[in-house]
Parts: sequence; C-alpha cells; structure tokens
Amino acid sequence: MYRCCIFDLDGTLLNTTRALLRSTNLTLERLGLSSLTMDQIMKIVGDGYKTQMERALKLAGDEALTRYQDALRIYMEVFPENCMYQVAPYDGIPELLRFLKDNGIKRAVFSNKPHEQAVKNIEGIFGAEMFDVIQGQTEEIPKKPDPEGVFVILKKLGERPEDCLYFGDTNTDMRTGANAGVDTAGVLWGFRGREELEAFHPRYLIEHPEDAIPIIV
Repeated sequence: MYRCCIFDLDGTLLNTTRALLRSTNLTLERLGLSSLTMDQIMKIVGDGYKTQMERALKLAGDEALTRYQDALRIYMEVFPENCMYQVAPYDGIPELLRFLKDNGIKRAVFSNKPHEQAVKNIEGIFGAEMFDVIQGQTEEIPKKPDPEGVFVILKKLGERPEDCLYFGDTNTDMRTGANAGVDTAGVLWGFRGREELEAFHPRYLIEHPEDAIPIIV
C-alpha cells in the first residue's frame, strides 16, 4: 500500500489544453505570428512555460527565437487571466481523489506550471482541502524532471520515497519519478501516448483513474 500519491497537473488531473492553447495563441497573436493547433500544443507543453514558448515560437516561424523575451513577458501577462479557461478534471479523477482522502492517503501536486496558476487551477476545481501540498514552478525549486520538488513534497508530508506513487502523462513525469526514486504510474488519458510513456519504463500504465485504486491499496 502506498501512503501518499503525487500527481502531475496538466494532462493528469486536469484537462487544461484549451487554457494553454488560448494563452499561447494570444501571445503569438500579439507578436504577429501564426496560431498553433490543439495537436501542436499537446506536444509542446509539460516542461514549463519558458520551454513551451520556445517551442511555440519555432512552430510559429520564429526559428531564431528573436521574440523569445517578449513572448515570455506577454505570456505571463495573459496566462493568469486565462489559466482557468475551460479547465475541467478528467473523468474519474474526483472519485479517485475522494477515495484517497477517505482512506487517509496523502495527496500532492507537483507541476511545471507557474505556482500561482497551479494553485488557482487546483483549488478552483477541487477546493482548498483536497490536496495536502500543491507545488508549482518557482525560482527556488528546479522544474521537472529535476527531483527536488518531489523531495520537498515528501519532506512536507513526512513520507519516504518508497511509500509514494507518482502519476504523470509525459516522459518528463516518468523521468521525474525515476530521478526521485519513487514508483511511477503513466496515465494514458493525458497529453501523450502509450509509446512515449513505455519508453521510460513506468512501474504501471493505467487507462482510467479507477485503475489506480487496486494499485495503491
């Protein structure tokens, strides 16, 4: 039995694709660049907004990243206003979280999303009491796949790596869990597919949140 679960946010707990696409395209529009598609946004997110905007600029035609600093500034102007745009939990996630809480299993979020927006997303959808720790990207904690954020969370929870299960939907998440020495569960309802996750050897692959319950207990 695992004593705590750490969840990635985008593509794992919440479908945030429309918010990310809207914020990215508003940024590109202000720079006079072409918009991205939903398929494109799903392939470039997950490694923090700076990497996201670098990839977005290249896809939009700015291969030399001449507008990179402007893009970062604009994105952080528009994203706080749009980070909740059509955001929703994946089917089965609220029920899984309720099961964990009812059974005394600690719950945390570790995201490469800027911290304030990570908190806004989680508390706006699930309330302020569902998670014990919410950790987004800050200057103090390196972004995933660096494991430092996992260690910070585990210290706050008073738990050991061997008692923790980490959930995520991208190769970044699988590497984060491996780097931290925790078991990983790759989720197949998120931004990436089975092939990407399998390449990084998660302990589990799950197709629906309810599949996690017998793994955890």
